[in-house]
Amino acid sequence: MRLMIIMLLLIPLLTGCETVQKGIKDIKAAIDPDAPRPKAEPTRSADQLLTAGVAAYEEGSYGQAQRLLQSSLAEGIPTRTNQARAYKYLAFIYCVTDRAAQCREEFNNAFSADPNFTLTAAESGHPSWGPVYRSVSRGR
Repeated sequence: MRLMIIMLLLIPLLTGCETVQKGIKDIKAAIDPDAPRPKAEPTRSADQLLTAGVAAYEEGSYGQAQRLLQSSLAEGIPTRTNQARAYKYLAFIYCVTDRAAQCREEFNNAFSADPNFTLTAAESGHPSWGPVYRSVSRGR
């Protein structure tokens, strides 16, 4: 009977052992400078950030898309075409969220990045950003 009571008391303790062991390893790693460190999450390149930003835009996650696109530009997108692409999607985000001045600025940035920047016929006909794009492109 006594053994049974001891076992019943130990069961809750033993079920938490894995968590306790992980916690102990984390503490040892923090204290011991020679302990192996977990690998840092790999950073994404500017082009990967651009791709992720466009995907977020297409999913309708405009806030996330904006952050990713701005990060891609800050990281230094290597080609002028892709720089203009990032600015284009930022312009789209600003236009569909009723921020026309910022939309205009991003289209200007797109033209500055790539003087050959254009929208497709379908894109330039969009009711939100089409008029802003046409206004900016006429002024060039």
